[in-house]
Amino acid sequence: MLVKTFGSAVYGVEAITITVEVSVNNQGQHYFIVGLPDNAVKESLQRVESAIKSNHYFMPRTKLVVNLAPADIKKTGSAFDLPIAIGTLGATDQIENPERLEKFVIMGEVSLDGEVRPIRGALPIAIQARKEGFEGLIVPAANAREAAMVNDLKVYGVNHLTEVIGFFSNEASLQPVIVNTREEFALAQSSFDIDFSDVKGQENIKRALEIAAAGGHNAILIGPPGAGKTMLAKRLPTILPPLSLQEALETTKIHSVAGKLMENATLVSKRPFRSPHHTISDVALVGGGGNPQPGEISLAHHGVLFLDELPEFKRSVLEVMRQPMEERRVTISRAKIALDFPASFMLIASMNPCPCGYFNHPDKECTCGPGVVQRYLSKISGPLLDRIDLHVEVTPVAFSELSSMQSFEKSCDIRDRVIIARNLQAERYRTIQDVYANAQMSSSMLKDICVISSPGHQLLKAAMEKLNLSARAYDRILKVSRTIADLGGSADILPQHLAEAIQYRSLDRQGWGNRAIG
Repeated sequence: MLVKTFGSAVYGVEAITITVEVSVNNQGQHYFIVGLPDNAVKESLQRVESAIKSNHYFMPRTKLVVNLAPADIKKTGSAFDLPIAIGTLGATDQIENPERLEKFVIMGEVSLDGEVRPIRGALPIAIQARKEGFEGLIVPAANAREAAMVNDLKVYGVNHLTEVIGFFSNEASLQPVIVNTREEFALAQSSFDIDFSDVKGQENIKRALEIAAAGGHNAILIGPPGAGKTMLAKRLPTILPPLSLQEALETTKIHSVAGKLMENATLVSKRPFRSPHHTISDVALVGGGGNPQPGEISLAHHGVLFLDELPEFKRSVLEVMRQPMEERRVTISRAKIALDFPASFMLIASMNPCPCGYFNHPDKECTCGPGVVQRYLSKISGPLLDRIDLHVEVTPVAFSELSSMQSFEKSCDIRDRVIIARNLQAERYRTIQDVYANAQMSSSMLKDICVISSPGHQLLKAAMEKLNLSARAYDRILKVSRTIADLGGSADILPQHLAEAIQYRSLDRQGWGNRAIG
């Protein structure tokens, strides 16, 4: 007898429906799985056999063939256990109403005693199931809330193989999971455990991060150990605009595919903050592997990627970020497949000014030998630095500020200003595809959007000459000054906006650390 069930395979952040055909006949005694299965899929028959027998059903002693179609696409992982088990039971007349199997997508890993374990990618699987008109989706209970975010699709969470068997005999044995996505999403968006008001002093750094948040600019914080670089960077997501529902859905799909969602999670409601260790490999950062998975830059999609101690990262790791930072996506190509992972993130980096950390420190003396500072700074390539708009020098906090009892501005107040500036930019770029913030302007757009007056032109010219700023600083200064003007509610870029933007180009100055980075 031949029975069809349906599963799903995730490639990149999208799913493809897989037809699981199970055929049982009397002409042989072996089990076969065909359709380009990997080892985890091939091993499923041993798990399925044990689970079926453990629950007092029988496994056929004749020839059993499982075909995963389309057969030219590689199938990976253990999530096909459940559709194979149900297909086998249906093909041996142990499930009532086997014709109902074709109305559902079924996914889940099965343990030897029949327990159904969590899978990856439940959200893209649910989206594809709804798109193809399936009546419902059966997934492990731990993934049910994640999949139930998709409207117009009945999602059933199960804990055991027998629950699925019982469902096809009596549909009322399981109830679909209902999730009020919008309500839960709205409640979780503004709740943070940290706040900018926790940071004492450092008002100039807070201002720089506000500008970065308002324009979507990348930034690097340069300062001695203990100056508060990491503390400030971790609070950046608290002042970024809230995720839209579409942005949250895109982010959640990536985290679902990577297996980063917590059990019983729904939408990712806050902008992600990823902080990989400096020993990370290039594949872990940008994504890839034998079965390509999203890397840290994709997990930071619509959020912040924080690279602490930037010069300690391997140069090859940093260089692979250059193209994704420009295109806001990364393409992983293999011999038979090419996958796109979104990677629209803000890069926030931090570094000491030298190996000992005290170059240019107001109180402590640098102990680095001749040439050490230059070698340390040269670990950051010019092309990477070219993609960082704000260079912010962080100085230690004075004792008077640390011991002060005064209250400091809260993240919610800063966030309100950022949202107003972002709304101005959304209106400005509404007719331009894939541009929604000042940081994403192309060089050709600068002429029309970043028009400066004659006094401003003279100021910028004098700054370029006096401070020995490199040519690549010019565009960045214009973009940042446009954001500063937006924060001030000004339609024009004024000289004071340019003056503030110029001070955020420390590392572009010829001679900073006795040489420019390049």
